[in-house]
Amino acid sequence: MASREYEAALEHFPKGIAIPGDSYEDVRRKFAPAHGHDPGPDIETREATLGGVGGVWTEQKGERTDRVILFFHGGAFVSCPAPTYTFYAAWFVRAARARAFIVDYPLAPEARFPKQLDATVAAWRALAREVDPARVAFAGDSCGGGIALATLLRLRDAGLPLPACLVSISGWFDLEASGESATRPVGEDRFVNPAWIRDRARDYLGPQGDPRDPLASPIHADLRGLPPLFLQAGQVDITRDDAVRVAQRAGRDGTAVVLELWPDMIHGFQGMQGFCPEAAAAVASASEFMRKHIPD
Repeated sequence: MASREYEAALEHFPKGIAIPGDSYEDVRRKFAPAHGHDPGPDIETREATLGGVGGVWTEQKGERTDRVILFFHGGAFVSCPAPTYTFYAAWFVRAARARAFIVDYPLAPEARFPKQLDATVAAWRALAREVDPARVAFAGDSCGGGIALATLLRLRDAGLPLPACLVSISGWFDLEASGESATRPVGEDRFVNPAWIRDRARDYLGPQGDPRDPLASPIHADLRGLPPLFLQAGQVDITRDDAVRVAQRAGRDGTAVVLELWPDMIHGFQGMQGFCPEAAAAVASASEFMRKHIPD
């Protein structure tokens, strides 16, 4: 049963965040107030580039660590550039005792798939020359979870070094939104809906793009040879079955996977950090997975 704090937070949750037919400009306008927050006085940030790709280093002041998170931000492919995501990355920086580089991949529709993957691969190539890949975790939320997993696939296929693990928070792995959690939802997900996800997929892929391309929708990918995966979603989350189906494929393909489903939670409930205990516990669980695979 959801906590009282979670129910209270939902009462203040903005309505009309994801309306089918919204333009990408609508998404940017609606998402802006929920991002760009101060990450906190204990956090320092600096803009930088990796492999010619912009981004933001986010780390705790005075904390020395060689554990690194390459963070793939959410925002439905079209919004929330890296500088607006430092507050979100900071939760994992603290809990995982790591420093994070938030990749500022190009946003759709100005840049279409696979330009985002070109950018994330370039950033990883540069990072892997500076840091032992075994000391790096990939992490991404929402569409960023899908981009993170697709980046892993590109790296594997190119024979490049892989990170220690991947953490996905409510990842988008099916741009057709065809899973049972989307077609037969168990409750109201106030943050996303299937038609809106398909709209954002068209922004990302272009009108002729294929939503079944394994690098766009990794539910169709061969997941052999990947590092351990941690897939976290809410029970009410429209994209819950994205995680379930990727976990099933990972098991079939011999890739270690942890699937964590949170009762009663909507898409991206982890963003309620500071408002409900479920969000704090979920961030802690994901961060513990990273620390397990990149020990002190």
